[in-house]
Amino acid sequence: MEDLTSPVSLNARTLRIIPWIVAISFFMQMLDTSIMNTALPAIAKSLNESPLNLHWVVIAYMLAVALLMPMSGWVTDRFGTRTVLFGAILLFMAGSLFSAVAPSLNILIAARVVQGLGGAFMAPVGRLTVLRIYPRQYLVQILSFVSIPGMLGPLCGPAVGGFLVQYFTWHWIFLINLPVGLIGCLAVLHYIPNLRRAELPRFDIRGFVVFSAAMLLISFALDSAGQESLPTLMVLALTAGGVLCIGLYIVHARVCPNPLFRLSIFRIRTFTVGLLGNIFARLASGGMPYLTPLLLQVLLGYSPLNAGLIMIPIVLMAISSKALATRLLNTFGYRAVLFVNTVALGSIIALYSNFSHDTPLYVILIIFSIFGAVNSLQFTAMNTLTLIGLPDEEASSGNSLLSVVMQLSMSLGVAVAASLMAVFLPGGTKLAAGPELAAGFSSTYLYMGGISAIAALIFLCTPKGFGKGRAQRM
Repeated sequence: MEDLTSPVSLNARTLRIIPWIVAISFFMQMLDTSIMNTALPAIAKSLNESPLNLHWVVIAYMLAVALLMPMSGWVTDRFGTRTVLFGAILLFMAGSLFSAVAPSLNILIAARVVQGLGGAFMAPVGRLTVLRIYPRQYLVQILSFVSIPGMLGPLCGPAVGGFLVQYFTWHWIFLINLPVGLIGCLAVLHYIPNLRRAELPRFDIRGFVVFSAAMLLISFALDSAGQESLPTLMVLALTAGGVLCIGLYIVHARVCPNPLFRLSIFRIRTFTVGLLGNIFARLASGGMPYLTPLLLQVLLGYSPLNAGLIMIPIVLMAISSKALATRLLNTFGYRAVLFVNTVALGSIIALYSNFSHDTPLYVILIIFSIFGAVNSLQFTAMNTLTLIGLPDEEASSGNSLLSVVMQLSMSLGVAVAASLMAVFLPGGTKLAAGPELAAGFSSTYLYMGGISAIAALIFLCTPKGFGKGRAQRM
């Protein structure tokens, strides 16, 4: 064990290999996030379920990641980087194996939770390892390197998932993680030092439990409201319970010396605006990776492989448009860019409502490409706005809360998309066909696009001219 009070002494070969190990863990997590969506119709058919019922397979993973993220730093400091990263990859592999052999939807959802337990630690612990080993002057270069696989994961995921489903079976989208994970485990044991802290403040377990309960109750309430799986009174009770837990956390955080998230960060206007805007904007766009493969396969009739290939322009444009964000923010400021771009994002999502069997492929590819570019600019601008005004003493708490909100909002986005589809297609995609099926998808996309209007109004609360000439890319 290496104590952080003394310098970390590693040989040159180990220092060259560690970024590759961290990059592999990033790739595994991001690939799994995107590879699943293309396979949902095939999994639904195999388990004799409607594709709409599989939204909890996606949500379960995202929720597990979101809820455990706040404790990743403390657990790593307590048990060491090598121990936690090895355990995270092992859990991820176990969840992958259980998912592949799951005989029913409920068991598959439980297996995805196990996967999420591992995924919640893989990326944060990898970043923390890099931060603690390398001198600050090399961090930008190294973090840029390890983030590349994180971008390639969503790029490869839909196509790889479609290929495996079309030419093998859906089980292989999970089994593919096992050999990669095994290599990662061996590399972690051999090369990653077990850095940990000698003294730690107590983890805010009460705050963690109350905050997690709030998120779970709200997620279940939101999903049940659209699916009509619970009586209205029960949905209202879940919602009230979630709001009550938020109130209890606020009371707790006021008196706790080391709360999970500090309330003082909400006094910073740009942080509060950015966080609230993140929630509603990601509600609109977070359901797109879940809904779009269903649109391509169930409504438009594309094969799993072709559906995956058609989605590649979204990620390509998301990556290539990153450099544009800084220039736009420097020129126009956060308020103007985020308001216009959020309206544009909602409008493009609404355009998906016009897709039909008669829509030319080139039109679909153009709209997908525009969505990828606008969505990427949205995330970059929102995240930078949220964090740019935080003082050093609040940076850790603010960044942790933003990470949780990002994951949680994406899972809620899937729940919103699935709930809207359940409202507009009460019988599910199994019973709907032709015009009824097309109308269900169309209405869902229109409503999701409309949610962006709420986020656009929130971003109008950003101070005028804020960020002009000083925006930094995140």
